[in-house]
Amino acid sequence: MKTAIATVCLSGGLREKLEAIAAAGFRGVEIFENDLLSYHGTPADVAKEVADLGLKVITFQPFRDFEGMPDSQRARTFDRAERKFDVMGELGCDLLLVCSNVSPQAQGGIDHAAADLRELGERAARRGLRIGFEALAWGRHINDYRDAWEVVRRADHPAVGLVLDSFHVYARRTDLNRLSAIPGDRIFLVQLADAPWLDMDVLTWSRHFRCFPGQGDMPLTDFVAAVAATGYRDHLSLEIFNDQFRAGSPRSVAVDGQRSLTFLMDQLHELTGAPPGDFSALPPRSKCLGVEFIEFAVDDRAGDELEDFLGHLGFRNAARHKSKAVTRWVQGAINLVVNREKEGFAHSHYITHGPSVCAIGLKVQSAAATLDRAERLHDIPFRQRVGPGELEIPAVRGVGGSLLYFVDQGSALAKVWDVEFELLRAAGNAASAGLIAIDHISQSMHYEDMLSWLLFYTSLFDVEKTPQLDITDPGGIVRSQVVETADGALRIALNASQSPRTQSSRFLSEYFGSGVQHIAFQTDDILAAARTLRVNRVATLPIPANYYDDLEARVDLPAERVRALRANNILYDRDDCGEYFQLYTTSFKDLFFIEIVQRRGYRGFGAINAPIRLNAQSRLAAERAALDSG
Repeated sequence: MKTAIATVCLSGGLREKLEAIAAAGFRGVEIFENDLLSYHGTPADVAKEVADLGLKVITFQPFRDFEGMPDSQRARTFDRAERKFDVMGELGCDLLLVCSNVSPQAQGGIDHAAADLRELGERAARRGLRIGFEALAWGRHINDYRDAWEVVRRADHPAVGLVLDSFHVYARRTDLNRLSAIPGDRIFLVQLADAPWLDMDVLTWSRHFRCFPGQGDMPLTDFVAAVAATGYRDHLSLEIFNDQFRAGSPRSVAVDGQRSLTFLMDQLHELTGAPPGDFSALPPRSKCLGVEFIEFAVDDRAGDELEDFLGHLGFRNAARHKSKAVTRWVQGAINLVVNREKEGFAHSHYITHGPSVCAIGLKVQSAAATLDRAERLHDIPFRQRVGPGELEIPAVRGVGGSLLYFVDQGSALAKVWDVEFELLRAAGNAASAGLIAIDHISQSMHYEDMLSWLLFYTSLFDVEKTPQLDITDPGGIVRSQVVETADGALRIALNASQSPRTQSSRFLSEYFGSGVQHIAFQTDDILAAARTLRVNRVATLPIPANYYDDLEARVDLPAERVRALRANNILYDRDDCGEYFQLYTTSFKDLFFIEIVQRRGYRGFGAINAPIRLNAQSRLAAERAALDSG
């Protein structure tokens, strides 16, 4: 099957949209009528631009309120259609998408609608054109693909076919069983859109919350499998109405669209074993075995402060790079890299963002296969000059321009610490805090980018996404969603907000872009960790006494346990699987902070405590600002 995308998916003017669509590798484009109406030029000018970009207009859409109109308006309706045919002739397009009537004046009846479609098909055929009929989920009389197919079947005209749209099918929870009985040559176009499951009127849902395949909750693999079973082999076209897409870069959104279709066909191949058509088979989604390292970019002054901070958290300066100003700090299975280099990628990242996480290294089964899959999914590979005695570690661009490195145990990459670093003797480090592993990494990003990075992670790695959560911040609502492996070896929380006053948005402003806002480390004994941090003079986030008064009333915990939690500013939650404890440090240079967690079978992330933590952080930030200004 071939890929296409509707111009309505993207922001910008028509010319900018077409350029973005071609650059992303699409060859088919649906021209949305409003984009043509606002274009400063003729349809023939658009046709030339399309041809110059190597594109083909596969449909002109939508043609609304056609079938079933009363006799007094029927002639006018066909006159409108003839004008659209004129435009299509100039565009070089042979398919008009007719969506089912929503007018309150529309009259019902399958035969009535079929007669109208038959006549329209006859008129179109005289010009060498075709008609595609689509059931809108909110159509007045026809809102089900099965009824739309019956109209097309009864129209019985070779120029009249069916248009299937996954959103309209799933929005009404329509059974797919009847779909496979439709002859593939009678389906003229298949449009794809995903969406989260929401309880709202269908029109609002469609106009604001559609998204690319893989970004929502609808089982699009089942839909495409059912379509493929009909024998349909033409375009799979994306038609997305989404506020975030309209606020984003048209080029980035177009690339996401192509990535989503590549991922969808890969899933179809896994599900059915059928060849992926015009798509080449990909290596399997990469199995992530954990986080190998987190790398910080700093200058000398910030490096001293960061290393002092890490030392007080109980990390040990274990090794130094053989040829670079880079150190490795270790505690348990955690590796933190502090990069003070004065040139290269890390330095550029520091210049832009200040002291920050510039890279994350992930342990995967095969680094080469992961990079191969990433490139085929249109992710951006990263390469830089490798010095003598250094290893070339596969990498792609990650959130906010950071890097995502891939290491494995089956290649020379397994010895990266031995090859590139020399061990140091422990000297003067503070006591270990008993931190054993990286529990999760939290990344803040612009609201319009969140779906993009969700697709990036879920298409590349063998991870699942948790349901979206809306977290209450004193400055607004923060949307949060986690991608994680089944065993918890990798957990990444994605956070974004439309309000400029939330902590997530303030981070973006102060950091000059998206990035890692906090890192959570695991411990087996959070009370012992809290005691060590206190001895090591690490400031922790003060939690209000009201929280513990409520906790004591809300949760059946021994009074002694609650007193211990209160004394150490530890937050608590439980679910059907177990218990969860959370302790936060104050922020490092107002850029990022550390969380320490203890899990006892618990699978979540303490969402019930997030508003408490956000209010505490906001209050502390305000107090600091008052001191600075005073």
